[in-house]
Order: sequence, then C-alpha cells, then structure tokens
Amino acid sequence: MDVRPSFAAQSYAQARTATAPKPETAGPGQSGFATAVNDFASVLRAGEDTAKAAMTGGADPHALVQALAATELAVETAVTVRDRVVEAYQEILRMPV
Repeated sequence: MDVRPSFAAQSYAQARTATAPKPETAGPGQSGFATAVNDFASVLRAGEDTAKAAMTGGADPHALVQALAATELAVETAVTVRDRVVEAYQEILRMPV
C-alpha cells in the first residue's frame, strides 16, 4: 500500500467537509428532532450499503472505514442524547413537589 502525504492530506480534507455541520432548517411540518432522526437513519443505511458493497467487492476499504466511522459517530451521538434525556427525567423525578 502506497501512502503519500498529498493523498493523506486530500483524504483528510474530504473527511473534514463530510463532518462539517450543515445549516438546514426543518421542512414544513417537520421538527428538528424528526430531521435528526431521518439523518441518523440515512447514515446507518449508507453504512450498511457500503458494508454490503465492500463484501461483494464493490467498495474500497477506505470507503468502508469512512462509512463505519460515520456510523459509529452517529450511534455514539444517539446514545449521548438518550443518556442526557434519561438524566433530565431522573432529575425531574427528584424535584420536591
């Protein structure tokens, strides 16, 4: 495997733009939470498609690693949000009435 600094810098630049936040507004009748859920599902779906393509020889290992990293980040974010929601709920339960 030939690794050149220019190739590494180019790959880093592409990955950096892929993870940049996108200032999108929710569509009509769609909340920000619904948009986040749809984005989460699309990231998981894209990761699965890339993994299937890699198993059949249709995707290179670099694309597979990128898809797995994006999927891992999405799952970690969902788990963090869930933990915060549970923590807030438990805090509300501890409040004196």
